[in-house]
Amino acid sequence: MTKTQLRGLYAITPDAPLPLATLVDQVGAAIAGGARLIQYRDKTHPPDERHRYATALLACCRAAGVPLIINDDLELAAVLGADGVHLGRDDPDPRLARKRLGESAIIGVSCYDQLALAEAAQAAGASYVAFGSFFPSPTKPNAVRPAPDLLTAARGRVALPLVAIGGITPHNGRSLITAGADMLAVVTGVFAQPDITAAACAYTNLFSEGDPLR
Repeated sequence: MTKTQLRGLYAITPDAPLPLATLVDQVGAAIAGGARLIQYRDKTHPPDERHRYATALLACCRAAGVPLIINDDLELAAVLGADGVHLGRDDPDPRLARKRLGESAIIGVSCYDQLALAEAAQAAGASYVAFGSFFPSPTKPNAVRPAPDLLTAARGRVALPLVAIGGITPHNGRSLITAGADMLAVVTGVFAQPDITAAACAYTNLFSEGDPLR
């Protein structure tokens, strides 16, 4: 996936433990609704179970032609042959991830509310940078809360796709796209909804409502 293809809904799996078949079905439903990137985020299962879940999700994503990113676990991403990894504050340097996963891997970096982190991530070979939480989020209740104009400022200083995360809904997501977001990263707004495909479609449609491709 090239930089210009990193645009649209970025669906992140929920923390709540689910049966594997259920999670695979949910991810498939999100992809059917237009999700362009899937992140496997799992803070509850032991390593062997994370490997089992990630293997099944990778097969689901590969069948649909959608990349699977592993959250916070560079070794799992490497062993699995996943499409990339997302790195947080306490994770390995993007340079190490690039060396471990290869030039074609998608390397994402959380930058919270700090443009300096985004510039450093770009210099270290990241594929995209993520900012947020822009709105209150049950997933990250204590996260920093940047204003949307951070995306506008980042657009002028970073030549990478910009991901917005945190409490994003179909009602407030449009403002983030207007401010400069290339992707909206969503957990609850997709996976906690009764119709996951319809929920994903609502986000996907935000990117086609008179918004010219940059």
